[in-house]
Amino acid sequence: MEKDPALHSMILGHVQRRIALTPAEQDHFVSLLKIRRLLPRQYLVQQGDICRYENYVCKGFLRSFYVDEKGNDHTLHFAMEDWWITDSTSYHLQVPATRNIVALESSVLLQIEKDDLEQLYRDIPVFERFWRILEQKSGIAQDQRILNAISMTGAERYEALIARYPTLEQRMPQRHIASYLGITPVFLSQIRKQATRPDAPGIKQV
Repeated sequence: MEKDPALHSMILGHVQRRIALTPAEQDHFVSLLKIRRLLPRQYLVQQGDICRYENYVCKGFLRSFYVDEKGNDHTLHFAMEDWWITDSTSYHLQVPATRNIVALESSVLLQIEKDDLEQLYRDIPVFERFWRILEQKSGIAQDQRILNAISMTGAERYEALIARYPTLEQRMPQRHIASYLGITPVFLSQIRKQATRPDAPGIKQV
């Protein structure tokens, strides 16, 4: 199995900002990880497959999306360095995935299989706390996204997103950002033009 001390050091730093591990526990944890390298446009998960891994992003950028019956592409999530990404329902229940996850850049991931994660909980119980912290953070972010969708205009959602993730426009195409925000690419283009021309008439779409 491929090993990379720099990648292991990165994920251990991520984990130990949330829980404390002994050296032996650190070694046991990294022994369960697999390295996965993806090229741009290479899929990590495809709709209908079983998602078998939790995936920590060491390098790169990935997009999670759903394709509906009409072939429309809906961006659900994205992930960059120091983030996790998976299809949670497929991973935990071992049912077919309802989303696709694709690399938008060359990416390097550290993966842990479901059976290995369950074993990790038994061997090092504090890891249950680690994943609970991640799930709480994810839940709070999702609640905020729902609230923003209800209470903000499309322009305000865009401004808040870019303020929080300043590099996003360099890493994800505009059509995918528009899909993530629930607006059309044409409207997003209007918003961006308005942002560079503060004297222009305001955008009225909600």
